[in-house]
Amino acid sequence: MRALKPLLMVALIAASAAGQLALPATPGGPAASRPVTALPVRPVGTTAPSGPGVPPLSQEAHAAEFVDVRVVVPDALVNLRYATTNNFTKTQLYPADARCLVHQSMAPGLTAAASALRAQGHVLVFWDCYRPHDVQVKMFQIVPNPAWVARPGPYATSHEAGRSVDVTYAGGRPQCPAQQLVSGICLADMGTDFDDFTSRANAFATQDVSVEAQANRKLLRDAMNYGGLTVYSGEWWHFDGPGAGVQRPILNVPLD
Repeated sequence: MRALKPLLMVALIAASAAGQLALPATPGGPAASRPVTALPVRPVGTTAPSGPGVPPLSQEAHAAEFVDVRVVVPDALVNLRYATTNNFTKTQLYPADARCLVHQSMAPGLTAAASALRAQGHVLVFWDCYRPHDVQVKMFQIVPNPAWVARPGPYATSHEAGRSVDVTYAGGRPQCPAQQLVSGICLADMGTDFDDFTSRANAFATQDVSVEAQANRKLLRDAMNYGGLTVYSGEWWHFDGPGAGVQRPILNVPLD
């Protein structure tokens, strides 16, 4: 896994007179770009307070070197699906007031990714962050397929270590169905919903995935890659941070 690049000031790059935008180029590589509708950069509403308004972390979260993503990305839309019944298990797995916690090593990358998206009028939406081990066990009992749900083991990796996130972005669509609204802002059309257990959810899927959805997935990947975060090929929404695959002791961090 490649190391995080130093944070750069994110700039709008004029791709053509047609008003195209591009993600900023990373050092040593070409700009990751595609035509999109030019949008003004504007403040985006959040689902929870940010900065000083974010409640202090628990002792367990501090010990695990976790941070609240709202401190890292102040305009983040936090929509934890496992804190509701709107998920593949049809049950609420997290407390209603669950927080999106990530290991501090992900902070620079998420900051850079959010900046790249923000420059194009978009905002990061977080569906899942740190996931307790007991929740992972419940998930695997419901869907015992390691291609879709990681098999629980005697160690923590990925979500269980707070080093992976499930994300999408919102903004840029003037209208959308009510189920695609988050805090009054339309989610990008990605071709499938979160936790879609079909081949259409593969990060680079093209069959039965519209050209627009493919382009939106690429824009998300480009932004996350800019922050040094890599997509899991089986799920367009899942991105790993530094050391996500390293086996670590199982954590028991409360989500509130």
